Amino acid sequence: MIFLGKAWRLLVGIKDGLVLIAMLLFFGALYTFLSGNPNAGAMREGALLVSLDGTIVEQPESTSPQELLTGSSAPARQHRLRDVVHGLEYAATDKRVKVIALDLDSFWGGGHVALQRVGEALDKVRKAGKPIIAYATGYSDDSYQLAAHASEIWLDPMGMAFIAGPGGAQPYYKGLIDKLGVNVHVYRVGKFKSFVEPYIRTEQSPEAKQAGQELADAIFSAWKADVGAARPKARIDAYIADPAAAIAGGSMAQGARANGLVDKLGDRLAWARRIGEIAGTDSDAPADTFRATEFADYIEAHPAPSHGEIGIVTIAGDIVDGEAPAGTAGGETISRLVLDGLAQGNLKALVVRIDSPGGSAIASEKMRQAILEAKKQGLPVVVSMGNVAASGGYWVSTVGDKVFAEPATITGSIGVFGIIPTFENTLAKAGVSADGVQTTPLSGQPDILRGTNDVTDRLMQGGIDDIYARFTKLVASERKLPLARVQEIAQGRVWDGGTARQIGLIDAFGSLDDAIAEAARRAKLDPKSATPFYLEHIPNWFELMAQGWLSGDAPAHMAADPWSMLIARQQATLATGLADGLSVLSGPAVQVRCLSCPAVPRPEARDSLFKSLINKVFS
Repeated sequence: MIFLGKAWRLLVGIKDGLVLIAMLLFFGALYTFLSGNPNAGAMREGALLVSLDGTIVEQPESTSPQELLTGSSAPARQHRLRDVVHGLEYAATDKRVKVIALDLDSFWGGGHVALQRVGEALDKVRKAGKPIIAYATGYSDDSYQLAAHASEIWLDPMGMAFIAGPGGAQPYYKGLIDKLGVNVHVYRVGKFKSFVEPYIRTEQSPEAKQAGQELADAIFSAWKADVGAARPKARIDAYIADPAAAIAGGSMAQGARANGLVDKLGDRLAWARRIGEIAGTDSDAPADTFRATEFADYIEAHPAPSHGEIGIVTIAGDIVDGEAPAGTAGGETISRLVLDGLAQGNLKALVVRIDSPGGSAIASEKMRQAILEAKKQGLPVVVSMGNVAASGGYWVSTVGDKVFAEPATITGSIGVFGIIPTFENTLAKAGVSADGVQTTPLSGQPDILRGTNDVTDRLMQGGIDDIYARFTKLVASERKLPLARVQEIAQGRVWDGGTARQIGLIDAFGSLDDAIAEAARRAKLDPKSATPFYLEHIPNWFELMAQGWLSGDAPAHMAADPWSMLIARQQATLATGLADGLSVLSGPAVQVRCLSCPAVPRPEARDSLFKSLINKVFS
């Protein structure tokens, strides 16, 4: 009886727990529904507070229900590029918005192309006669690129403007691999296909260093051109050439002001008072506040059109096989979105927006085949490249009737590689051996315990050669280039958009809006009235609730002092590089992927790395 009583209490406890969880989910969903749709009429007159904590991306990563229920850490806050642009452009014509308060204190950055597009939206606000007042404790390259478009730039008196330019170190694993005894079998085509170099070298090859330097120089030139046009009075070149000499009276903040990089030195309280002079303040509110509407609420209250004749499919993040959540381009997921969109019969044209360094060759081809269905149905297809459209991303882009990119877009990387690690030497160090029988030369291959044999190596390299031949022939056919010319400019080399246009890899410079207008013209529609419709997964109520709960987290917030912010960014860059590099080992054996393409640092990658190290130390 005692046992039955304990069992009954356990069952009752489980039942009560399930009821509690159900109630929490219900009321959480109700709260999300009621609070997640701001009333446009309830927006306050005054300032629009644009706090860009986190990063600007083409497509934010989604949070799965499993991550919410298991308490997994959410990715740092990510702002969708088109939402930021739409919100700013709408604010330019909104009479209730008197001033833009641009808070860049915890801005981690975004690709150059994305930031340039946001800068253009900020320029529209200024042309409408509305001031933009930016603030940060410290400005880095990305945050200053946005701040340069403000009418007033404020910097904390204890802060600094730290303009470093693109470049830096990346991890190479060969020394560790040798110590562990891992044998890395590499198969590749293209002398510039540097993705495998961290596994077989301790430093960059001369070819990779040359290509990387040229790419970094091109991107930095585009950055200086954008900043210079937005803020011509800033003596950027002199400040960059010798920032130590630019320090006035021992203060980096005063040096930034003396060289015209910033207008005012003041803390957050002074900045808030300045905005309050324009936006107004409430008599019973704290001194560091002003009448304002949060940017997230403003975007929710003024959404972009949800239907139209121009379908837009977004290929963002790593290209992987199968299905994948937003922020990663799953071959099956993207293909299904395209095919379902075409089945509705309302689309007149298709725009393919690409912001991806590539990944799986099979997934890339699967997406391309789905997009080809649009062409078979008579729809024009226009490609718009964002920050990156390289390797697998470029593979998909070959389907376009016309391909747009920006001068600073990173593209090309037409090459293929494969990598298989085996552990025969590692096992030998531990006194472990492996043996067995085989009926053919391929029995048990690729053998990770004893190593690959010659037949496997030849087959693997032959497969790599075949995919590379398919890649180059595809480019030659679709881009109307001689095959010999494609083989010359391929070799896995990464190109900036300006050079890519010169060598025929893209057709024209232009934004996503330009691509939409071109698609409309090709579909015999008026570009001014044609509206876009995004082919994407619509979150269900649970996913919306998860996003609402996790949006309050602020893992993107960095330490207040500028040096700590810079160190945090470098740590995140290292962790992101490690995560990207190690993901190759768990990905498909054959990939069309770009390593030279710079990625925006992910704060959550740094946090995950630190947690792993702490667990290793104390476990």
